[in-house]
Amino acid sequence: MLTRTISLYKNAYGGLSRATWLLALVILVNRSGTMVIPFMTLYLTQPSMGYSIGQAGTVIAIFGLGAVCGGWLGGRLTDKWGFHRVQMVTLGGGGILFIVLGQMRSYPLICGCTFLLSVVNEAFRPANSTAIAAYSKEEYRTRSFSLNRLAINLGWAFGGALGGLLASFNFHLLFWVDGITNLLAVLLLRSLLGPASAAVIARHRNAEEGPARSPYRDKVYLIFIGCTIVFAACFFQIFSVLPVFYKQVGHLSELMIGMLLTVNGLFIVIFEMVVVFKMEGRKENLVYIMYGNCLVGSAFVVLNIFPVTTYLAYSSMLLISMGEMMSMPFLNSFWVSRTTAANRGRYAGLNTIAWSTAQVIGPATGAEVAQHVGFRTLWWGVAGCCVVAAAGFRWLRHVKSMEHA
Repeated sequence: MLTRTISLYKNAYGGLSRATWLLALVILVNRSGTMVIPFMTLYLTQPSMGYSIGQAGTVIAIFGLGAVCGGWLGGRLTDKWGFHRVQMVTLGGGGILFIVLGQMRSYPLICGCTFLLSVVNEAFRPANSTAIAAYSKEEYRTRSFSLNRLAINLGWAFGGALGGLLASFNFHLLFWVDGITNLLAVLLLRSLLGPASAAVIARHRNAEEGPARSPYRDKVYLIFIGCTIVFAACFFQIFSVLPVFYKQVGHLSELMIGMLLTVNGLFIVIFEMVVVFKMEGRKENLVYIMYGNCLVGSAFVVLNIFPVTTYLAYSSMLLISMGEMMSMPFLNSFWVSRTTAANRGRYAGLNTIAWSTAQVIGPATGAEVAQHVGFRTLWWGVAGCCVVAAAGFRWLRHVKSMEHA
């Protein structure tokens, strides 16, 4: 049994390029400091800041609005300037702006700095997605994206735990750590990878042939983006309203809330690569996405059915992690499959815009519903939206089949 388990993990991680591993290391360092956004709602609603949950939700929504702009800008610049340069500029700029944001006290200044930070920070994502595709062979692409997610979630696990610990002492430390890890990631990216080699760029430009269509004219992709927005708006409750629910209703400490984020990250780190290795190719990507959407929805249902305890919080987070693990890697596989090297930045940019739009809609709407109607109504609504998203992805299978008819 042990030998077979070791062999399974070895096969799951086998075949990935050195550059893919190095890029994952850069992301790991960067994400290990990710703690400002998950704790932003708690930070703004603490007595020393004095803002309401509605105002805090607005700040998170502003971050999402800036991210929409950043996704569009990052996609355009990636196709024009190349993924390496865009990654360098956005990581460095984001690091500086995280530190600056931590010094803001005025609500208008917090909103303005948050918007600018999100534009710069989220412009990194299309470049990073394009880099992953460039550094990986097509047959290993899904697992290359999963390795990147593994690095992100391992960083989340560390950053969530550290963020909870730091928040219990001083919230302002979060901004310094987030900013410094961004700057460290820039140094690593420059020293370990440098500008992409001529061979990699040539492969990236010439590996896939086909017309460089615009993602805005791809009907199937636009439907996919719409479904993604609905699902992502539900998913973002995890980092905005759910921590407040655990604090106000479950009376959990900041440290315990940070540990919940750690559980989410560790579950993904331990199991996702193996799950993707075993599942990839057995069913259509959209099938796994549907299942993942339903699992995330079920995680919010249990919050309304059972008493709010530490055990319930961990159980709900495990359901969310399972849904995330089944949906996220295959969401990436789907959109990448519709691209060529010449238009991948723009496709990645629109995908970033979808998640950023959800970050505008999800936290702001969730915070308002929680404040004026209550958490119970919010969780039923979130679960219902997850089912709607799953139904949308099911319909997309039919639309996609008609495309090739």
